Amino acid sequence: MEYDLIIVGAGPSGIFTALQLIRRGTNKKILIVEKGQSIQRRHCPKVKTGKCMNCRPYCHITTGFSGAGAFSDGKLSLSCEVGGELPELIGYDFAQSMIDYTDSIYLSFGADSHIEGLEHKDNVKEIRKRAIQAGLKLVDCPIRHLGTEKAQTLYGDIEQYLIDKGVEIRFGCNCTNLILKDDVCIGVQVEEPKTKNTLEIFGKTVVVATGRRGADWLEKICEMHNIAHQPGTVDIGVRVEVRNEIMEEVNEALYESKLIGYPNPFKDKVRTFCQNPGGVVSQENYDNDLAVVNGHSFKDKKSSNTNVSILCSHNFTFPFNQPIAYAQKVGELTNMLANGRILVQRFGDILDGKRTWERELSRSNLRPTLPDAVAGDITAGMPYRAMTNIINFIKAMELVVPGFAARETLLYSPELKFYSNRVKMDKDFNTNIKNLHTLGDSSGWTRGLMMASAMGVIMGNTLAEQEGLAKI
Repeated sequence: MEYDLIIVGAGPSGIFTALQLIRRGTNKKILIVEKGQSIQRRHCPKVKTGKCMNCRPYCHITTGFSGAGAFSDGKLSLSCEVGGELPELIGYDFAQSMIDYTDSIYLSFGADSHIEGLEHKDNVKEIRKRAIQAGLKLVDCPIRHLGTEKAQTLYGDIEQYLIDKGVEIRFGCNCTNLILKDDVCIGVQVEEPKTKNTLEIFGKTVVVATGRRGADWLEKICEMHNIAHQPGTVDIGVRVEVRNEIMEEVNEALYESKLIGYPNPFKDKVRTFCQNPGGVVSQENYDNDLAVVNGHSFKDKKSSNTNVSILCSHNFTFPFNQPIAYAQKVGELTNMLANGRILVQRFGDILDGKRTWERELSRSNLRPTLPDAVAGDITAGMPYRAMTNIINFIKAMELVVPGFAARETLLYSPELKFYSNRVKMDKDFNTNIKNLHTLGDSSGWTRGLMMASAMGVIMGNTLAEQEGLAKI
């Protein structure tokens, strides 16, 4: 089996690599290897059961065509200031132009034309003023909100478009290794879904785009084959939930408030991420049985609450070089306290040094949107440094959003983001291994749907130019 291009992972960066090549008129024989399922076959049983069933061999929310993007809140950040460090590699102006171009592709597949964050300028000025007073930075970032249910439809259309154009997609096919010969990548080893036999598939070019879920796997592959990389940032935090009334001004003016601070005493970077007005808190499961918290926001169906992640960035130096493993251990300890589920605790109980009890949640104005979360004590599993950062950041947020630090505010744990294996590449995404490229969140250069998608478009353009195809 030989192909011109093998793409490992059907997340946004892999999808848009193939999509842009097709738009440029490629004649390449393209294969996408994806261990999950197609959009149509991705179903979370929790909708019916009311609790996480810890699906095997993988979680349908995070694995499958379009990756976690299809089942997330589907927000496209339209500013190059948000979404990772890719602009540092390719230049900020170029990154912004590619985001704008990639956005036009999303629009062509039916994305909502409305952009959040461009109206209510006076309200934004007032929010920014309060942020400055609190020692926080408000990042301007227009948002195109697809919505969880609409994102699935949009990516389903993209999936069918790729298939109709001759792209071969092997679902349920797990890539176990790369095939190298004299420091040249010549293919991949995959586990055949039915027989579990190992197959060798050869390709002239290999693009690894395994997403955040594949960061740990790619780190091991880099170590195995001496692919140049360095430990990067890992984010450890919580998902905070409050009533919509508390976040009303911010939700209407910005939809998503991206705030950054460096609270005392450690001065670590702490930021808000993935805000979901009227959304729900959700559980995701990694392949190593790690349960993590996330948030979703539907386009049409709204809850009474808003949830947002607060993440602390951790950068490790010599001699430690296993940031992903560190974050996983934090998550495992928290999971242990919750018997394999997500912990939830009231902010007031954290300040009082006590755990939260189930009966106390039922007396509150604020009811959890993750019904099977376990009331307990997240401080028993969270590192002191991260917990101190979170508490002080929430207190600063109170000046920006009055009521955010209320005693009934809910904190869910663990929220973990693995970006730590940053692969060393040039502007054309060439690694030190010939014919091997890495893209998206697993590469360590992007964070989120839009930047990963744009990285795929750039890769597609580079391969198209090598093929001598005309620009569009």
